[in-house]
Amino acid sequence: MKQLRCALYPRVSTEEQFLHGLSLDAQRKDLTEYAQRMGYKIVGVYADEGVSARKPVSKRPALLRLLADVEKDKIDIILVTKLDRWFRNIKEYQITQEILDRHHCYWKTIFEQYDTSTANGQMVVNIMLAVNQSECDRTSERIKVVLDHKFKNGEHVTGAAPYGYISVDKKLQKDPAVQHIVEDTVGYYFSCFSKRKTIIHIMSKYADFDHCPSKYQVNRILTEELYAGIYRGIPGYHPAYITLDQLRLIRETTDTKTYPHTNRPYIFSGLVKCPHCGKIMTGFRKKQPLKNGNVSYYQRYRCSAKLSKCPTPCITESVIEKYMLDNLCASIDSIICNLSPQKETPVNRIPALRSELQRLNVLYQKGRISDEYYDEQYALIEAEITTESQNKDMEGLMQRMTDLKKELSGNWKELYDMLDAQHKNAFWKRIVSEITIDENTHKINGFKFLK
Repeated sequence: MKQLRCALYPRVSTEEQFLHGLSLDAQRKDLTEYAQRMGYKIVGVYADEGVSARKPVSKRPALLRLLADVEKDKIDIILVTKLDRWFRNIKEYQITQEILDRHHCYWKTIFEQYDTSTANGQMVVNIMLAVNQSECDRTSERIKVVLDHKFKNGEHVTGAAPYGYISVDKKLQKDPAVQHIVEDTVGYYFSCFSKRKTIIHIMSKYADFDHCPSKYQVNRILTEELYAGIYRGIPGYHPAYITLDQLRLIRETTDTKTYPHTNRPYIFSGLVKCPHCGKIMTGFRKKQPLKNGNVSYYQRYRCSAKLSKCPTPCITESVIEKYMLDNLCASIDSIICNLSPQKETPVNRIPALRSELQRLNVLYQKGRISDEYYDEQYALIEAEITTESQNKDMEGLMQRMTDLKKELSGNWKELYDMLDAQHKNAFWKRIVSEITIDENTHKINGFKFLK
C-alpha cells in the first residue's frame, strides 16, 4: 500500500495570539503525532504565523509555498487541526480547493470531521466557513474595541517592551538599567551624524555590559518614531528619548548618507550632489607630485554614477569649505531679511479650514449643494489651507534662521577650525541638506538649509 505524503499546515493570527495565546508549536505537535499514528510520511511543515485566515492566499506565504508543492505533485494530503486554521473565507477556500482537486490532493482536520468528497459534505464545509467568517468579523470588532480602550489609556499592547523601555502598570517607562545607553546612542549620533560609527561606538563601549544592545537595536533607536514617544501616530504616548526635531534631522541626514571607499573622513560626505544625474558625490584622495619631488595629498569629490552620459564633475574639498564659510552667515541674513516678520503671532486657521471641508462634504453627500458649488468652494478652501501651511513653514524657517544667527555669532569660525573632519561633517549636516554645483562650470553655486 502506498504511503501518503503529508503536509502539515499550522496557522495562528496576531489577534488569536492576543486573545487565546494559541501556539504554532502546539499545533505542530498535534499534527505530527496524528500523521505518525496514521502512518503518513511528513514531507513538510508550512506554518503561517501572525496571518489571519481571512487574508487572501497571496498574503499567506507558507500557504503559497504549500500550494506550489501541491502543483508539483509532491503532496497527497494536507493536515490542519481545525477548519478555522485552514480558511475563514469562502472565496479563498474555493480557489484553493480547485488547485487541490486538479492535483488529487486532499485536506483533513484532525479534531473535526469533514468529508469533501460528496456534495453534501462540501455544503457543510461552506456553511461552516460562512459561520467562521461571521465569527471572525465579530472577533475583530471586539479586538478593536479592546485595543482602542488600551490606546486611550496609553497602555503598551505589542508584546515585549522595546530596548530602552520597561512596562510598568501596562505603560512604557524608560528602563533605568539601559537608559544611559540609549541616551549615549542619541548623543553620539549627533556628534558624528553616522549610524555606522554610532553602532560601532556603542557595541564596542558596552561590549562587556549584560544589556549591550545589538546593532539592530541601535539602528532602531535612531530610526523608529517610537523613541520620539510616538505610537501609531499618537505623540506623547510614552516618555521620549529624542525630540521630533531630532528624529526629523536623523531621517533627513540618513537619506543622504554615503560611505566612501576609505575610512578617511570627508567634511561634506553625503551633501554634494552631481548637477547632471543627481547622485551623491563621493570623496576621494588625490595624489599630486610637486616640483621639489615631494607629494601633496588633497581631498576631492566626484560623481559616483557609472553613466557614460554623466560628465562626472569633480571639485576640491577646500574650495567647498571656503565657499561655505564665506557665504553661510550672509545667506542666513538674506533669508531673515526676505521673510516678512510678523508683528503678532497669527492664528492657526488650518484646523478650522479642515472642519469647513468636512462640513462641505456632509452637505454635498446629503444633496444640499450642487456639484458646481461644491467644486468651487472645495477649491477655495484647499487653496487657503495651502497658503496657511506655507505661512507656517515660513514661520518655522524664520525661527530656525534666527536661532542659527545667534549660534553663529562671535568667534564661531575659530572654534570651527579647531574641529576635526568628522565633527566638521557633523556641523554641516546639522545646518544644510544639500550643496549644489553649477551644471556648466562645475563650480559650487549654492546650498540648501535643512528645513
